[in-house]
This record gives sequence, structure tokens and C-alpha cells, in this order.
Amino acid sequence: MAASGGPLSGVTVVDLSRILAGPYCTMMMAELGARVIKVETPGTGDDARHYGPFINGKSAYFQSVNRGKESIALNLKNDDDKAVLDKLLEKADIIVENFRPGTMEKLGFGWERLHEKFPKLIYVSASGFGHSGPDMYRPAYDMVVQGMGGIMSVTGHEGAPPTRIGTSIGDIGSGLYAAIGAMSALFHRAGTGEATKVDISMFDCQLALLENAIMRYFVSGTAPGPLGARHPSITPFEAFETEDGYIIIAAGNDSLFHKMADGLGKPEWKEDARYTTNDLRAQNQPHLKIEIEAILKTGTTEHWGAVLDEVGVPNGPINDVGQAAEYPQAAARNMIVDVDDPVTGPMKVVGNPIKLTAFDDPKTRVPSPNLDQDRERILKELGL
Repeated sequence: MAASGGPLSGVTVVDLSRILAGPYCTMMMAELGARVIKVETPGTGDDARHYGPFINGKSAYFQSVNRGKESIALNLKNDDDKAVLDKLLEKADIIVENFRPGTMEKLGFGWERLHEKFPKLIYVSASGFGHSGPDMYRPAYDMVVQGMGGIMSVTGHEGAPPTRIGTSIGDIGSGLYAAIGAMSALFHRAGTGEATKVDISMFDCQLALLENAIMRYFVSGTAPGPLGARHPSITPFEAFETEDGYIIIAAGNDSLFHKMADGLGKPEWKEDARYTTNDLRAQNQPHLKIEIEAILKTGTTEHWGAVLDEVGVPNGPINDVGQAAEYPQAAARNMIVDVDDPVTGPMKVVGNPIKLTAFDDPKTRVPSPNLDQDRERILKELGL
């Protein structure tokens, strides 16, 4: 029988981060059962509290990445509030911050000082360029590292202006890597008793997410560019026009290409010298696309999806955000969950994609905290 909580039950995280990268990391840890105490600036709190859309004056943006946390407001330039943070860190397993390098040291909470004082405390930092290198002190936001990290150069259509990926992949990518680093550090501490610093650079994470684009550069010596909605090295593997829209077809090997050819009523393609291997299909991609679309334009996306499903070829429509959120598979996987916030009222948010058989995946989540709402209880716990 599945248990409530999660594998991180009993782990306490002190979260000094704000906006998206760090808060996304700590939200994932909260989803996995950790207690996350969010430390915010008095009066204003996390910048994300002031980003729309708003419901009854409360940020839905903030809600999306801070649900299930507690909040206490501390002025880390004030000695009394610094003492409160010290007390929190005595009981914590992990501290997470996403300040520019040097900021925590100026406040008196850098890694060296904390490691000496709290040798079991894991320190997780997510910054624009990490804690080393010539760009160490440069400020960065998601859009900056999307541009500098190369990912925008392979996004969009050839000849079109630079295109940002439609989600904050710079922040989300570094948040996920920070969570992986934190979990790895917990595992290391469990085996050795040693706490460590986790140094995450948003720029590094963008390079890591380039996957085969980096390899194509080093193999060819030429930087790849944008290809629109097709795969750079697998064919056919792209969006094709139909009678009423588009359909994605991902025929990732010879067997799937043969099945696609049969499904589209073109078995002769299987023996066509231009298409017998993936490499040949990639070389002849423009002509093959014309041939495929000539057939697909005679029927709807739904029709061809059913045809390709029948022969076992991976395919799918291009859903907008609403269609994706309302897709039956999302409901079946509990990927849209409810938050009943006393300020906003009931809200829908994205669920946890990590499904663990040993733990429940509830259909509701604890709402994000109002600024400083947990102060009294936290101070009482600390004996203050």
C-alpha cells in the first residue's frame, strides 16, 4: 500500500532562492516530501510574488512553483534576523540559494563559513555562470543563458529572427539539475557523513541540454542552425501538414518507416533507393517530405493519427497548452491537480511527473504561503 509523504520526508530545506530556478528545485523537493522553509525579504518577498497573472491580488505564477512551502521573512542584513537563520540552519539538511556569487559571503552565509559551523549542511547554489570562471560574477536571467548557451541558435526556422524556447528552459533546466545535485549530495552524506556544496550554473545546464547539437558541431566543425519542426538526423521525424492542420510523425528506424509506408499506401517506398536507410532518407528529406505531405493533405490530422496508430507508428497532433492540459492522458496520470488557496480560491496547477509506487500521488496540493505566514510557528519551534 502506498504511503503518504514522500522519500524526502524528514528532510528540511531552507530555501533562500527566488523567482524560478531555485524555487523550482525546492518545489520538486517539497513534492517528494521534504519540508521547505522559504526565507524571503521583509515587505516585498520573492520577486515572483509580483509577477502575473493575479487572482484576488495573489500571483498564480508564484503559486505554480512555491506550493507546499512555508514562509518566514528575514532581513539578512540585520543581526537578529541572521541569528534566526542560523537557528534554522542548525536543524536543516539543505540550504538552497540562487544569488550572484559573492552575495552569500557578504551576508556571512557563504559555503566555507556554513560548512565549518554546520558540517552536515548541504549547500546548493544555482547561479547564472557558477562559482568559477571569467563570467562568474555576471548577472543572468533565463533569456540571457538561452541566448549565450546556444539553445536559441537551434530553435525556430531557418532565416527567421532568434526565437526563445516557449518555456523558461534556462531556469527550469538549472532547477532540475540543482534538485539532482541535492539528491546526490544527500546520498553521499548518508554513506560518508560528509556534506558537500552543489554548484549549478545556468549556462552549464544549457550546454548539457544541447545533447547532439554539441556532438554535431565537434564532428562537422560547423555550428548547427535551426531546422523548424524536424529532427536534425532522423527522417521522417517532423511535423507534416494535413488537410486541417499538422501531425507529428516520428519514424525513428527502418522498421517504423516501412510501417509508415504501408499505412500511407506507399509500400514502394520501402524499396526506393533514396529511402532504404535513415542516412539516405535524411539526404533526401526535402523530396520525401513533399511526397508524404501530398498524401497527408487528403485527410485530417485525426484520420491520419488513427491510420498510423493502427500500424504502430509514433505520431501525434500539435496540441496548444489548453489541449495538452485537458488531454485525457494528463488526467489519467494525475498531472493536473488542485490547490484550494484561501486567497485565490480553487486553482489548477501541474502535478508531479515523478510517480513512485511506494508513495501516494494526491489530487490536491498545499497552497503557496503568504509572505511571512509561518513566522510565529517557526520561531516557536526554534525556541525564539
